[in-house]
Amino acid sequence: MSQEEVSYHMYNPEEDRVYETKNDYRFLGSSGKWFLVVDSRLDLYIINVFSNERIRLPPLERVKSSLYNIERLGGDKGFELFIEEATPYNSSANILVTTKDLRAVLWVDEKKRDYVVVWGFEACPYLRFWKKGDVHYREISTQVDLRFYGLKDMVLKGYSLYVHSEPRYTEHLVLSGHDSFEVVSKMLWPLLRTDEYERPTRANKIFSLINNIAVTTSQEVLMVQTLAYESFSFERHRMFHLYKEQDTKFIKVDSLGDEALFLDLGITVPADHTLGIEPNSIYFTRDDRFCHKRDSYIDICVYNLATKTIKHFPSLSNLKLKDAQWFFPS
Repeated sequence: MSQEEVSYHMYNPEEDRVYETKNDYRFLGSSGKWFLVVDSRLDLYIINVFSNERIRLPPLERVKSSLYNIERLGGDKGFELFIEEATPYNSSANILVTTKDLRAVLWVDEKKRDYVVVWGFEACPYLRFWKKGDVHYREISTQVDLRFYGLKDMVLKGYSLYVHSEPRYTEHLVLSGHDSFEVVSKMLWPLLRTDEYERPTRANKIFSLINNIAVTTSQEVLMVQTLAYESFSFERHRMFHLYKEQDTKFIKVDSLGDEALFLDLGITVPADHTLGIEPNSIYFTRDDRFCHKRDSYIDICVYNLATKTIKHFPSLSNLKLKDAQWFFPS
């Protein structure tokens, strides 16, 4: 799935074909064939990209909170957040945000017709979640309740929410409670650096070294390290390294076996040749899904962990993309 100014494109690698649809949505997250989107009127929807069925969610300002409130400024001007306590990032209690600052994840149970949404603004140290049947969003304070600062990534898998933040904390929360959430586990990662023998030998310039989290089919939490660099021939390249906790130690993961990692979703899935999902591979579009960088660029590719090679898709090279996400209809 790729997105331009007033349309989105769906690309099928097996067919090598691009499908185009006009819309005014901005895509935030996906689960199977369902996408979480926000429109030009700043309203949230869950839509089926194949049938155009859509579910309207409560307004973003409908939040149950004693610490802050959200005021809609009107039109497409965005929102103003009024926070009762100071944050490490803002000396003022008022924060102006727009939908460009909105980050979100989605989970849909197709059989039970159940769904969960978690969203937050990049500049604000709070997350909000909503489950089917709720009348308002509930808050998760990343400054008080979870005791970490600087939200960097999050993964939603069923009712399990995995949140990654500085300084290198990952917490596992369960959102299945009636009116609250439960912290199941906490993990403090070591300072992960690419070892000298793993660093690209022909790197002229390193652009970024980004850490994301992912959850495997067996519920293991992985740290995914993405290294973007420029060679002496001025070509851009990427390398990926995976880590996990084992017996209170952190070890490097050399293979995903018969699974593939979709970094946009933060999960691994079983490889499936009938669907074109390659084993031991990482499906990638960008390394700053949650915290956007100024020098970010879209790089739709598949990285093979065994051969350390990258496959690109020439059919997409002429598209002027603002964003892109891998997804697979389940």
